[in-house]
Amino acid sequence: MQSVASAIRAALLTGEPRAKCFATRDVARRWRMGKFAFVFDEAMPDEPARPDHPELLPPNRMPKRGKFGSERGRLALWHSLAHIEFVAIDLALDMAGRFGAERGGQFVSDFLDVAADEAMHFALLDRKLATLGSHYGALPAHGGLWQAAHETRHDVAARLAVVPMVLEARGLDVTPATLERVEAAGDSGGARILARILDDEIRHVGFGTKHFLKVCEERGEIPETAWKSLVREHFRGPIKPPFNDSARLAAGLSRTFYEDVAH
Repeated sequence: MQSVASAIRAALLTGEPRAKCFATRDVARRWRMGKFAFVFDEAMPDEPARPDHPELLPPNRMPKRGKFGSERGRLALWHSLAHIEFVAIDLALDMAGRFGAERGGQFVSDFLDVAADEAMHFALLDRKLATLGSHYGALPAHGGLWQAAHETRHDVAARLAVVPMVLEARGLDVTPATLERVEAAGDSGGARILARILDDEIRHVGFGTKHFLKVCEERGEIPETAWKSLVREHFRGPIKPPFNDSARLAAGLSRTFYEDVAH
């Protein structure tokens, strides 16, 4: 029987976007069916495979998106969202493959579910780009999104604190305003995609928070104190309002975590 680690590693090392989506959803499906051994006999790669395009740029070299009402602005928005979801596939796969041995089967199940969701989100956004006469890779993209994973590869608590509880939680904050702009522009199809993503991301942040609380309990640490310490050490950049407090709370992330570290 194939090990779950080898299957996850293979998906991480699949670079072509549609093939990565298929591989990811297949790993999640086969795991749910009990087709893999709970064995971690292969290490996760330092970096996942990536397609030749988009060109990845540092944040200070990213071109301005332009106004949302313009064709360029709309394409830039949807391309940026597609890139975020594409990298999120790898973040969830790496979480399950890198820390699953120490955290157990439910941890693997939760984050393979997240990976499958992110693959579905990317597919929806890639199809959206196609309706606009474009495709993923047509524009440059932010090259720093994997950095958080690399810098927290040594500690599951640090990874949980930064990726689900900061990066994905930020998505809960900004998506509603984007959804409103898309709806106001009369793009009902785009609005449905964003509403689906928002609903799923609440669950994803919830998984991260649940497992972070469990790690803290095992280590005898106060969750809010541990989270703030890990974020200060490992997250580059501000945690800034406005916050979607209701969505964050639905994910188990109360203001006691983040209100006094916001800038």
